[in-house]
Amino acid sequence: MHAPPFLAQIPSGIDPAGGGPLAYLGTFLLATVFYGVTLHIAARYVLGTVRVKRAFTIGPVLALVSVVLQRWGPLVVVPFMVAVAYTAILIVYDLDYKLAALVAVAYYTVAVIVGFTILNLWLLLGTAPA
Repeated sequence: MHAPPFLAQIPSGIDPAGGGPLAYLGTFLLATVFYGVTLHIAARYVLGTVRVKRAFTIGPVLALVSVVLQRWGPLVVVPFMVAVAYTAILIVYDLDYKLAALVAVAYYTVAVIVGFTILNLWLLLGTAPA
């Protein structure tokens, strides 16, 4: 099975494996910021006023899971990340099961929208004339 053509345009520098420990650290920090910001946006949308500290308590956990499991591919990573995010939201925000599920769904919606936007901007800037 071949990757879609648009994935071939993504620079190989996004995968930290070739860059050593510093690349893993940078990827972890960027993922923590991404997950923390998108989770805070979703939590504010669903719950109203919430402390940003809660989202950034969960962000590093999600970043660590995504960096550790990145080699397994999306069929393994996505369901595992959904379970970890739901469990972390349930515990950190101290919500009932249904409300935690709603926050998790909103979080993944925001994360996908922001992620695709960043990817499209990256690809668009890659086509700009020098």
